[in-house]
Amino acid sequence: MSTTVLSVRVRKELKEEAEKLGISLREVVERALEEIRRAKIEMIKKLIEEALKSMSLREEDWARIIKESRLER
Repeated sequence: MSTTVLSVRVRKELKEEAEKLGISLREVVERALEEIRRAKIEMIKKLIEEALKSMSLREEDWARIIKESRLER
């Protein structure tokens, strides 16, 4: 897993209070960014569900078609 540097400005008082309370700002930011990933996954799931409904295709049939397509490769 690679990492990158993220620079952000916060009020000095907030940073000092977080340090006093033993709160890792890095972990707070990582959790927030992970929430973005979860939201994107949920959005993709909803889009797939909507697409399947519009195609009158059941989820099981769609999964079977995808598996068959992978085996053809």
